[in-house]
Amino acid sequence: MSSTAFLVDPTIQAQLAAWLRDLGAVRRLAPKTLEAYSRDLGQFLSFLAHHTGGPVNLRTLKEMRAADIRAYMAARRADSLTSRSLARALSALKSFFRFLEREGVMATEALNVIRTPKQGKSLPKALTVLEAKQTIATTGEMEDRPWVAARDMAVLSLCYGAGLRISEALAVTRADLEGTAMRVTGKGGKTRLVPLIASVRAAIETYLELCPFNLGPSQPLFRGVKGGVLSPRLIQLRLAQLRPALGLPPSATPHALRHSFATHLLGRGGDLRAIQELLGHASLSTTQIYTAVDTDRLLESYRAAHPRS
Repeated sequence: MSSTAFLVDPTIQAQLAAWLRDLGAVRRLAPKTLEAYSRDLGQFLSFLAHHTGGPVNLRTLKEMRAADIRAYMAARRADSLTSRSLARALSALKSFFRFLEREGVMATEALNVIRTPKQGKSLPKALTVLEAKQTIATTGEMEDRPWVAARDMAVLSLCYGAGLRISEALAVTRADLEGTAMRVTGKGGKTRLVPLIASVRAAIETYLELCPFNLGPSQPLFRGVKGGVLSPRLIQLRLAQLRPALGLPPSATPHALRHSFATHLLGRGGDLRAIQELLGHASLSTTQIYTAVDTDRLLESYRAAHPRS
């Protein structure tokens, strides 16, 4: 927010800082989300200062009209902002003004009449079952150091075999492994239990047998070659090396393995709500996108095989 500080009076700056603290401490939003919200508010306040011809203060915000917000959204669209990013920016604005109202600072009706931009749902790019298995198996052939090869295979096994985000996989500790289940800490610090199938457990155990570092029960399992916590970038680069060898598209990423986990479960009759729990989705609507993925694959097969297609 420093680049817009001179356009905002100290009272608003203090409220912004308090709002961000609230989002982090109470709502426990991820650091990247906080950064994006802070940036969105900074851009809005900068626009508002130039739009109204003076520094933004409480009176500016109280007198703000819906037309001012629409002008801001139009300006952002002119900068080629996507509907998804524009929706996030509007969400940040609403969150900030709800905070001001909750704290008894001020209230405004201007945002109540602004609709969130419609977003086209982008379908996840899932790998086939064979591609997913080949990706994990071939990972071990790309590395001469056995413990590093076992490490990378274990991480990707968690993404595909347990549906974990890469950040969740790299945060797993010994204490999280509970027999046939695994405790996973997801977005917002929320925890869930995920079944630990035999192949995934075997991959983890192989890695732990070969790992040269002594790991405490509460320390992340996966380590870099110097003993520090493994960076997700290294796993992403490993898959980038694999893609040409396996003929996979650029969309074949660690997250694509998580998408594949959900798509393959659904395709074999998995219950949508159970998949929601396994993925750690707060809303069922987020998980429902996988029904479209499965239907899309079905239509592809139909068009390729049906004599009248």
